[in-house]
Amino acid sequence: MKNHQRHLLIAGIAIGVLAIGIGGFVWSGLYNIGADDPHWAPTRVLIDNLRERSIAARMADVAVPNLEDPQRIRLGAVNYSAMCTGCHLSPGAEDTEIRPGLYPMPPDLTTLAKEDPKRSFWIIKHGIKMTAMPAWGKTHTDEQIWNMVAFLQKLPGMTPAQYAALGGKPPAEDEDHMHAGMDEHAEGGHSHGESEPADEHAGQEETPASKPDAAGISMEGLQANAVPAAESAAKAFHAALSQGDRDAVLALLAPNVVIREGGETQTRDAYAAGHLNHDIAFLKGADIRPVDMGSMPMGDTAMVGSRSQVRTTHHGEPVAVLSSEMLTLRKAPNGWLIIQVDWASQPLQP
Repeated sequence: MKNHQRHLLIAGIAIGVLAIGIGGFVWSGLYNIGADDPHWAPTRVLIDNLRERSIAARMADVAVPNLEDPQRIRLGAVNYSAMCTGCHLSPGAEDTEIRPGLYPMPPDLTTLAKEDPKRSFWIIKHGIKMTAMPAWGKTHTDEQIWNMVAFLQKLPGMTPAQYAALGGKPPAEDEDHMHAGMDEHAEGGHSHGESEPADEHAGQEETPASKPDAAGISMEGLQANAVPAAESAAKAFHAALSQGDRDAVLALLAPNVVIREGGETQTRDAYAAGHLNHDIAFLKGADIRPVDMGSMPMGDTAMVGSRSQVRTTHHGEPVAVLSSEMLTLRKAPNGWLIIQVDWASQPLQP
């Protein structure tokens, strides 16, 4: 019993001495808290292990949604551009004014290998203490954060043109860049037969890398024959529509395809039951002249943009429009399937 009491007394004295020593060290100001003075190596190792074990213990139950949704990736690019480039850089950016002065320096996410999406989500939502990484979950929804995670899965190795095509902006412009929300930055448009006011450039041929057309679908960042197989699938889709081949059209549409036209979003079944017939009727006998086509690889998906001059008769009236299309396709075992369609059009000049 006496030995036990003696051990407790010694332990108590040791803890007291340690506490006084730590208190004295803190009070003395000997520790340099400046961000330009790196941690001691043992401290760095301890912090790194503490961080990784803490994140691993808390991210296990995170449920990962579909991160291949093109709209999710686009919204994530917009938010990343507005919120993250100052610290984590953007494709083509070498450095920013603030980044070299941060400690620890934030990782360059444009070159970093793909992270576990659960880990990325947890870090973005909760932040990390004693770093410049904020807890974005205080001001953003889980859906918005997953959008950024989806974009981060595509970011490593992305070119500046690909980044711009998704909605990313140069860091200098980010101050005026609105954050993308649940329903923000959804691209509008008009159906094949509808129209909006034309501009002075309507109908003029431009390269795929030109500025966004007046119908609201940007061709920037797309290059001809960048993904030949995806472009071939897009051409087959066009041919099936113009020839009225419903089965061929539906065979190219993925079961979960999203079709956006005239401000309306449709599922595959809804499109097959209604608007597909209208599109076939509109294009029957039409004079269709391709203007340009380009594509952009995005891992196991690709974007294919195209524009065509369409002249036909609709309800007995002549119609001439510049039809713009953006397809997002995913590589499947039997070829490329379309997972998203964006259509828009504008009237051609007489």
